[in-house]
Amino acid sequence: MTGLTIGKVARRAGVGIETVRFYERQGLIDEPPRAASGYRHYPEDVVARLEFIRRAKQLGFSLREIKELLTLRVEPSATCSDVKRRVDAKMADVEDKIRELQRIKRALNKLGRSCSGKGPIQECPILHALDHKEKKR
Repeated sequence: MTGLTIGKVARRAGVGIETVRFYERQGLIDEPPRAASGYRHYPEDVVARLEFIRRAKQLGFSLREIKELLTLRVEPSATCSDVKRRVDAKMADVEDKIRELQRIKRALNKLGRSCSGKGPIQECPILHALDHKEKKR
């Protein structure tokens, strides 16, 4: 039987062995059958699939979203617009996260400015602010 061992697949794809196993359990890659030796031998194309998954993760796609993209890739009725819709949705998610992080940053800046860093801990304005719910304006 020809193919790659899990270690070779992992090295070539730039992921860990446990990552390969995890993706198998998640249904992102197929678990290959075992050879007579007991070792599993992966086809060469699994490396490209793992690289695709790794790059999609780097762009913020969840494993569920990556699975959808992989499914679209082999769906005969799928079009580029199906993929674009998912990218557009991911972009909207990222923009929402950026807005939320900016809100958090402003709140942390306000907290930081409220404290001189001097005085006893019981008088710390940061801890006081975290202890009390801010009133809506």
